[in-house]
Amino acid sequence: MAPSPTGLLHIGGVRTFLFNWLFARGRGGECLLRIENTDTSREVAEAVAQIERSLRWLGIEWDGDTSFQLDVLERAQEEARRLVDDGAAYEDEGAIRIRMPEDGDTGWDDAIKGRIEVPNAELEDLVLVRSDGRPTYNFASPLEDWIDGITHVIRGDDHVSNTPKQIRVLEALGAEPPVYAHVPSVFGEDGRKLSKRHGAVSVDEFREAGYVPEALGNFLALLGWAPDGETTIMSTDELVERFSLERVGSSPATFDYAKLDWMNGVYLRAMGPDEYADRLVAYLGERGIDWPEARVRAAAPLVQEKIGRLGEFPGFAGFLFQDVEPDPGLLDDRVLGAALPALAATEPWSVVAIEATLKGLCEELGEKPRTVYLPIRVAVTGSRVSPGLYESLELLGREESLARLERARVLVAA
Repeated sequence: MAPSPTGLLHIGGVRTFLFNWLFARGRGGECLLRIENTDTSREVAEAVAQIERSLRWLGIEWDGDTSFQLDVLERAQEEARRLVDDGAAYEDEGAIRIRMPEDGDTGWDDAIKGRIEVPNAELEDLVLVRSDGRPTYNFASPLEDWIDGITHVIRGDDHVSNTPKQIRVLEALGAEPPVYAHVPSVFGEDGRKLSKRHGAVSVDEFREAGYVPEALGNFLALLGWAPDGETTIMSTDELVERFSLERVGSSPATFDYAKLDWMNGVYLRAMGPDEYADRLVAYLGERGIDWPEARVRAAAPLVQEKIGRLGEFPGFAGFLFQDVEPDPGLLDDRVLGAALPALAATEPWSVVAIEATLKGLCEELGEKPRTVYLPIRVAVTGSRVSPGLYESLELLGREESLARLERARVLVAA
């Protein structure tokens, strides 16, 4: 996999690397990370760290050190000079170009797309080494494939146009071309190539939103590949065992955010209570949200079944850690006025006792729970939607709960 260090690694590029990794791991092979930096004018220094960080967070480890295509600069210059000496290439204004055949076709059996043939008349004499001595991508890439003993190149189908050129380069070098497999592009639900307008497109953004790596990796593996058309939730070991290029489709894959949200929720709900709390605490810490850990852990069981992303926690349970601003239109002075003394007298301040108090309040007021509970919930949480009301009141504590009910009454009176 050779991402270009010109910006953040796109989620489609991560999916392609994942396919490489799954294929290699399932066959006892090696998966290499090679940074395509032959165009130094566009290089972004921090992009390399982001590429490595993104892959590692997803649990994808490559073999050996990260390499850079310019590492083979001297070898590329030597091989280009050899091709000139052999008559397979020539000098042109300081650069070196390979001679492309004029007749016939250049073809290969693509492991995903099937047989592809390109008329040689469409192939221009390719620049191998620029006049400043730097190799081009289409020379450095196949050269390094040869040096590294690469057997399979799995990459995006936007590289199809590069493949016949690289095959001709390898043949001129006297090397056997690897198996090429061009995976389908990733589109948004509007049928256009995935981009910023569809939402998050870098791993950092998905991590920030509160997706967990296991869910995102599982989801990405299913973008263009399916083991049987039915199975969706698979562990990393299962993905490695079942992945094959034969099951990768040739049509564009659609990035379905709703499916990702569902899958992430499945993974979150399947975690043990302690692991879920650990993930939640770590996520908030990474975001710089410095809320008391003990209270976060206490709130974790209340939200585990209700939120699909860790990033939803601050909006769903933030009332436990900061003041709220309830909507006066959702408050009811009669309910709040009756709830205050009833809750003040509740002993002990526990879920069981609070539930008994509020159910008794419904009977006293002759109202259904939804009529009584809504203004209380809005007063103490600031929202119509929150964790369970009894549990929320218990965690918030008697003093703060009563104070918020008092402030809500003032709002209604105003």
